[in-house]
Amino acid sequence: MFNILRMPPLPTDLRTHLERTVIAAREAAERAARASLTALAVERDAPAVSMSEEQRRLRRGLRAKARQLGGDQTAGIPLLIDEIAYQQWHRMLFARFLAENGLLMHPAGVAVTLGECVELAPEEGAADAWELAARYAAAMLPGLFPVAEPAVQVRFAAEHRLALERLLDSLPAAVFTSDDGLGCLRAAAGLRVC
Repeated sequence: MFNILRMPPLPTDLRTHLERTVIAAREAAERAARASLTALAVERDAPAVSMSEEQRRLRRGLRAKARQLGGDQTAGIPLLIDEIAYQQWHRMLFARFLAENGLLMHPAGVAVTLGECVELAPEEGAADAWELAARYAAAMLPGLFPVAEPAVQVRFAAEHRLALERLLDSLPAAVFTSDDGLGCLRAAAGLRVC
């Protein structure tokens, strides 16, 4: 029959660390989402004159998404902040899961590490390793990471991205490779205890 390699379950101390990290990351991602919406003038009636056409397009998409989520612009903004925070953090968390388990695939069909994403990012036109890893994950799982979604297209400012990266880096590899790691990560991404 099949010989299935069983990994140990996630120990209680690592579950606790994961839960605390995810709560901190969600708070950091929400701050980053608010700052991004402010920079894109999403709550204002008109875009800033200095905005590029790409920024204006993203602004229009985010305003439409806010109305879709909340029925109107005012009620939709808090929901949009939550959506952006969730999408951005979830993509990073899942990209790390894929990479730690040798499942993050380059379009050529070869598994890549996050370290290799650092090297590949400049030549593939990605701003950083996380953007590239998220791009690879989206290509692998388009239903989970819809690239056309405005909440996914938001790019956090460097200080916010670095804060999230530090939180993600604080998680040991065992969180991602344990027997129940994926379930705990899915629960943690939605702030539900595993």
